[in-house]
Amino acid sequence: MTGNKKLLSLAILISPLVVFLFSLSLGPAAIPVPTLGKTLLSPLITSWSDAATPAQRDIIFGIRLPRLLLGLAVGAALSVSGASLQAVFKNPLVNEYILGISSGAAFGAALSIIVLGSSVPPQILAFVFALIAVGLVLLVSRSSESSLISVLLTGVIISAFFAALLSLVEFFASPYSLQALFYWLMGNLGTAGWSELAVTLPVIAVGLSVLLLMRWRLNVLSLGEEDARSLGVNVRRDQRLVVLTATLITAAATSAAGIIGWIGLIIPHLVRMTIGVDNRKVLPLSAALGASLLVLADDAARSLAAFEVPVGIFTSIIGIPLFILLLKKSSKIWS
Repeated sequence: MTGNKKLLSLAILISPLVVFLFSLSLGPAAIPVPTLGKTLLSPLITSWSDAATPAQRDIIFGIRLPRLLLGLAVGAALSVSGASLQAVFKNPLVNEYILGISSGAAFGAALSIIVLGSSVPPQILAFVFALIAVGLVLLVSRSSESSLISVLLTGVIISAFFAALLSLVEFFASPYSLQALFYWLMGNLGTAGWSELAVTLPVIAVGLSVLLLMRWRLNVLSLGEEDARSLGVNVRRDQRLVVLTATLITAAATSAAGIIGWIGLIIPHLVRMTIGVDNRKVLPLSAALGASLLVLADDAARSLAAFEVPVGIFTSIIGIPLFILLLKKSSKIWS
């Protein structure tokens, strides 16, 4: 890796910290950066407990901090999930949406919210139906000789199927529940509090740790089944573990933040164009860049207008033309 690439990689790795501090100070209520730092460290340093007013502490700990933590976790989860699935299937177009994971997770979470209420955490049904969705994709596409094309086409079909089921849930929802569900489905980081984060963050942290520990195996899996087996890798086991883990963290992210598109597709492309296709570097850099860019997108979505635009809409508007541009420039990487 050249010196410029090393510096760029280092900048990407530390970007979440910079973005975190910047975003924490952003908002209608101006809070000085020194006050932010002292308030965050006040649980450890008791002499700084009075650095902020009660109103400022409520804003920091009750509104901004959980939103930022969720944004960092969701951005990292979707990016690493997309990069891992692309490596396993050796296809730059594969991501959690193409495989139906996000549609299945959205249906499961909506079913929990609308039908079951608070009796079942939405993360559970989101994971169950995300797993069902990806299982159906793999099962149906396995019968086709053209595996990569069949995976993509089957994923589109399964996604449409779960989108129809989601519409059915919306049809039977009450007006109040329907409004809340629509707002959630558009992708929003401001709806989750500490109780949701207590469930979501550990799941994403464990899933990310598993995928990051397996990043060198993804290089071997990218070689193909025969080459991977010749190197002593249990291909089926590792493929299933990667798909299950990617499904888990995508379901957790979707159940907490709704549907946020294009992060898992664009971020791995940006990283591969920057430092190459070595998954030992692609996965951690994708996690850092995805976390940073999603939080920055959320900053823009809530700051550019007098009203807050759901970040899922914002990422789709920006992501579609950006992906078309990246697809033209990055075609040689996967050739």
